Amino acid sequence: MSMLSRVASNLYWLGRYLERAENTARIMNVNSNLQLDLPKHVRLGWQPIIDIVSANLLFNQHYDSADELSVARFIITDNNNPGSILSTLVCARENARTIREIIPREAWEQINIVYILAKDAHKDIQNRRHRYAYLNNIILANQAITGILSGTMTHDAGYQFLRLGRNIERADMTTRILDVRSSSLLPDVEPLQAPFENIQWMSVLKSLTGYQMYRREMRIKVQRQDVLRFLLQNNKFPRALGHILVQVQACFRGLPNNTQALHLVQALQCHLQEAKPQLLKQDKLHEFIDDIQLALNDLHSETARAYF
Repeated sequence: MSMLSRVASNLYWLGRYLERAENTARIMNVNSNLQLDLPKHVRLGWQPIIDIVSANLLFNQHYDSADELSVARFIITDNNNPGSILSTLVCARENARTIREIIPREAWEQINIVYILAKDAHKDIQNRRHRYAYLNNIILANQAITGILSGTMTHDAGYQFLRLGRNIERADMTTRILDVRSSSLLPDVEPLQAPFENIQWMSVLKSLTGYQMYRREMRIKVQRQDVLRFLLQNNKFPRALGHILVQVQACFRGLPNNTQALHLVQALQCHLQEAKPQLLKQDKLHEFIDDIQLALNDLHSETARAYF
């Protein structure tokens, strides 16, 4: 039983770390590209990137200001930051190494490839164009790992733990991005003033690779109320919280000893379905997302209690 618990924990954290690396690469790339869409007199905020990953204290210990290059170093390659892309992939590789007999060989090889890619990134983060290419390669490499695991790993309890970690991490990042980017993306501009409102909410969607799917689903211009409804309550878009919770529920149903976990998921789903986040002002939206984050922490704690 202890061996099964160890394997379950490794698979769960492998899913979380891979998803974290991919999501972190996404938000860095979107922030870089956003600068091209803004007038020259509007300064792009890099502090929100630090806010999203909740690493303000650690960042301030090692860097003097949240300029573009400092944030890029901290987020991408800094060994002192356990949430950097490099540190996250080191952890993902270590979890995969200890369960090499459980996951397909091709997945292990691809994890090694993306780790080596991340380790050699120091020279690429200096230049914005090279940084974009590097981060895009990280995203594509992670998607390749997800595809390999989905297509070649037996969909047993172990695979459910992998999916569970991926989706809980994805829910965490989706809510973080919504919370921070909806309030502080452009520090020199009054919140949500035209002509910047459209650009700001497009960046929120692009951080989650949701812009095209939003336009396909909503068929209206990008605006705050509809983006919030789409990213929180849509049950078909993979990075929307509504869809993620359906996936988490399915994972728990494929596992034993799941009564309490399923109860927590159902309570969160009911809270989300009954809410009208698009009508909330920023301070109330922040409180609403805080409640969701606490519920996600409870899900993580219950997973650890029941299985690890």
